[in-house]
This record gives sequence, structure tokens and C-alpha cells, in this order.
Amino acid sequence: MSLGVDDDPDADAPDPTVRLRALAHPVRMRILSLLTASALTAAEIARELDLTHANASYHLRHLLAAGLIEVAGEERIRGGAAKRYRYDPASQRDRPGSGLAAGPATPDHRLLYDALAAELRRRTHHLRPGPGNFLTDAEFWIDPETWDEIRNTIAEASARLHHAARPAHTPGTHRVSATVALFRMED
Repeated sequence: MSLGVDDDPDADAPDPTVRLRALAHPVRMRILSLLTASALTAAEIARELDLTHANASYHLRHLLAAGLIEVAGEERIRGGAAKRYRYDPASQRDRPGSGLAAGPATPDHRLLYDALAAELRRRTHHLRPGPGNFLTDAEFWIDPETWDEIRNTIAEASARLHHAARPAHTPGTHRVSATVALFRMED
């Protein structure tokens, strides 16, 4: 999932703290990943993530309130109405930050990175060894032009990954993990 961090302010965006807190939960990150490839109901999300329906609905409400997902339609199921939700990472790129782009780091920012770290630990339990895996980690001093070029290249690659996402368990696809955190550090 792309977190859509930009530097442009947008008055219509939800409170950055609400967005950060919505993102700073590993289950919500998994839900965003599922909703990238297809619109799903709370029941479908609950089945895929082995959650209760109530728990899936709870997390969907937080994501919706934060403006991270949208209702993609409604359908009648056994006499009731079920909403389908979707996550459109392209719509997030034009939205300002979840608050990560500007201002000093807050405890909420760190919650998000802690949630990313927890999600990465969970995913590594499903690591399939072999060729094609890639890992890099570093702390560098980079000139601003190179930084901008690399950040933009990685943002484009992230957009390509999101665009290529297919529904879970689609035949002929690979389940993959992608976690990238690029940020400038204080001296």
C-alpha cells in the first residue's frame, strides 16, 4: 500500500493525526493491501484475514473516517446490505500527508513506523527463499538532486506495484511483500 505522502496542503483532507493513527495498525495495513486489488465487503476481509466480521468492520470504519478508503458500492446479501470498500493509492498521492511530509516527527509518526516494522516481521514468517528476493538497508548522506531522483524512481515503482495488484489468490500470481521507508534524517 502506498501511504500517499506529499508536501502540498489540502484543506479537505482528514486530520493528519487521524490518518496516522488509522495507518498505525498492522491489521489496517493488511486491509489496505487487500483493498488495493479489489473492492471487498467486511465479511470477505474477515474471511481472508481470519478476523471476526465485527473486527473487520471496526477497522474499515477507522480507514473510512481517515479518508483512506472509499465505499465502492453496495449489494444485497441475505436481506441486508453489504458495502464494498476499495483503496485507491493513486487518490492518496495527491492528498497531503498523513502528516509525515511536514513538521516535526510526533509519537503518531513513530507509531506508523512501528506498525510498518511489525507488519514486516509478520510477513517475513511467510518468506519464500530463493532467487528474486531483494533487501537493502542503509543510512547515507546523499546530495539533494540524487535524493529527489531516487525517491521519485521508487515512488514510480511503488505505483506500478499497486497498479499490478490482483485479488488475493488469483491464479498465476505471486504473493509478494514490498516495504519501503525513505525519509530524511536529522543531522
